[in-house]
Amino acid sequence: MLVPACVAALFALLPLGYLAVRALERGPGYAWDVVADERTLHLLGRSLGLTAAVVAASLVLGVSLAWLTVRTALPGARAWSVLATLPLAVPSYVAAFAWLSAAPGLAGFAGAALALTLVSFPYVHLPVAAALRGIDPAQEEASRSLGHGPAATFLRVTLPQLRPAAAGGGLLVALYVLSDFGAVSLMRYDTFTRAIHTSYRASFDRTPAAALSVVLVVMTVALVAAEARTRGRAGHARTGTGTARPAVPMALGRWRPLVLLWCGAVVAVAVVFPLGTLAYWLTAGSSATWDLGAIADTAWATLTVAAAGAALTTALALPVGVIAARYRGRGARLLEQAAYAGHALPGITVALSLVFFAVRYAYPLYQQLPLLVGAYAVLFLPVAVAATRAAVLQAPPVLEDVARSLGRRPWQVLREVTVPLAAPGVAAGAALTFVVCMKELPATLLLRPTGMDTLATRLWTETGAGSFAAAAPYAAALILLAALPSYLLGRHRT
Repeated sequence: MLVPACVAALFALLPLGYLAVRALERGPGYAWDVVADERTLHLLGRSLGLTAAVVAASLVLGVSLAWLTVRTALPGARAWSVLATLPLAVPSYVAAFAWLSAAPGLAGFAGAALALTLVSFPYVHLPVAAALRGIDPAQEEASRSLGHGPAATFLRVTLPQLRPAAAGGGLLVALYVLSDFGAVSLMRYDTFTRAIHTSYRASFDRTPAAALSVVLVVMTVALVAAEARTRGRAGHARTGTGTARPAVPMALGRWRPLVLLWCGAVVAVAVVFPLGTLAYWLTAGSSATWDLGAIADTAWATLTVAAAGAALTTALALPVGVIAARYRGRGARLLEQAAYAGHALPGITVALSLVFFAVRYAYPLYQQLPLLVGAYAVLFLPVAVAATRAAVLQAPPVLEDVARSLGRRPWQVLREVTVPLAAPGVAAGAALTFVVCMKELPATLLLRPTGMDTLATRLWTETGAGSFAAAAPYAAALILLAALPSYLLGRHRT
């Protein structure tokens, strides 16, 4: 697995080569002046503050909804679980537009944090819900039999077992916030991504933007290292015989109305409100144009490129995820951290690095579909790696040992034991990757082949021109297409 994992890591590190060339082309001193500038430190504080707020809120929403839908007698738990995944279908720039059009005063930190939280908390909900279903309730029952109450049992027994899933989901949320461009731009909140995009557009000098991008890479490495430390060395797979029996749902009692109110409020602000705003713009204004042919062509192009991006990303993530789950050495950590490097880079930085590579070394790929698909793989490799690693962690290693003792070669063990056991998690990662590829905006704007539009680019073009009603059909099509895999993810995990 080492060779394909190294190939995936080198592919993800390709934009860093571009950054090194651009950031240092005017000398290390000039780059350091950009990094040490007071405005850079100001941007660092704003970006970290926004990331911390969104991650904290996403952990609260994701863990609470996962616990309520999996471990309690919540009425309609299956439906609530599916609804909790649907915000994945709402692009951050659509959510930001919905709130900004209804409450212009939200522009700034509050609006950016609200929009990003409501579209990213499913990254925590999905892995935590899956982990809760795989935990043997016998340990929790033993804790309660020793006199510990439900709260103490959750904090001492359940939560430590959920730590890898929650930390992995929180890491994805953090990287998503650091690399987001659409929501912070519409909310007019300056972060690294907005500053980098402005620098690229405002000047032919790429050095300041490249230097700022290097700061984002350093932040990414720090976040990945911090998340790795939270895992510890504890095992998370059952080693006993049999399978974990389902937990007995906890009765809600007098808390039922409050719990239903909580679930309903989250779904209302994360799903109902943006869809209601979109419905309003679909029916308002004379600028709404329902060119079904154009919408169908754009939707087909979106599905094609997103499917290709998800397939390539999943193939690259499989060896990295397996090595990260099964090996604890420094080499395994470096491979995983390399895979995460591109995710915190703004889409425009990744796109320009691939343009630089194609023009100099692979000109036939310039402004061709493979280059855009490659950009998706660089940007979203961590989504598939995190899902693969979590799935492999929950596959008992003893089964692989048994297969090897029966004469199976390592490649046969991977194909016949590891991958089948981890297949649901790998498929979930592929579905998540498909959704985020459909919603990606900056790299698609720069790398799409001439004459090709996706739903995201058409939506952005119309919104930028102020034609909100004309943009509404493309936004509706994008949400509907992204809602199907999101629904299947929630249905599969209920």
